[in-house]
Amino acid sequence: MLRKGHIFKWYIGIFLVFLYAPAILLPVFAFNDSSIVSFPLKGFTTKWFAVLQTNETLHVAVGNSLMIAVTTALFSTLFGVLAARASTRFVFPARRSIMGFIMLPMVLPEIIIGVSLLVVIIQMGFELSLWSIILGHILICTPFCIAILSSAFMNLDQSLEEASFDLGQTRWNTFWLVIIPLVMPGIVASLLIAFTISLDEFIIAFFLAGTEPTLPVYIWGQLRFPAKLPSLMALGTILLVLSISLLLVADYFRRRGIRKTGIENTGGFL
Repeated sequence: MLRKGHIFKWYIGIFLVFLYAPAILLPVFAFNDSSIVSFPLKGFTTKWFAVLQTNETLHVAVGNSLMIAVTTALFSTLFGVLAARASTRFVFPARRSIMGFIMLPMVLPEIIIGVSLLVVIIQMGFELSLWSIILGHILICTPFCIAILSSAFMNLDQSLEEASFDLGQTRWNTFWLVIIPLVMPGIVASLLIAFTISLDEFIIAFFLAGTEPTLPVYIWGQLRFPAKLPSLMALGTILLVLSISLLLVADYFRRRGIRKTGIENTGGFL
């Protein structure tokens, strides 16, 4: 009879295989010298990556996604800094209710958010564009930024802020010269997480893209053509490496921020 420890190990192993096997297959077929995505493999090639370099539509979609992701990361982190600072430093009426309402998009289905924003934007007479996608992405990324930054602000030693006041600094100078440098690892982690979420997001971009597709929407459109699958596998491999790299960097800065504030590390994103 298997012991509980062995059962748990088998469960973890099966779960990891189920979770990561599809991701491992991306680079396998991306370097496969066949236009048919299936086994057995035909040989090694890098031609599918070369195909990506000559696809102008793909380049436009990548440019759109990068612009959206950078803008979303900047605004989401800015709003996250303001909300996290207010919720961790000050006491005001209905603070918990307000913060719960702000964090609500984190648990709402994205399709509900996308449809709702689509109806509102159309009813207000605005055209769908990249800025409508940015609006939707800011809405869903800001709660994640607040969650990261709230931890950074909560772990600050308030005596440092009080010492700055005693030395004659204003609230603004204290915030800019003392607080921001201390929470900078959290800010960097927030920027990277928001950038990754926005770059990979499909549902809201699908509803709000208009005539300017983002990279996930472009990939979705190409899935109708079987001959495009190998090049999409190559593109997916690049996105996979990029996403994992950004998450690792974000987790590094988060851990660095925890060490900087003297709080024991309790785990990472990954």
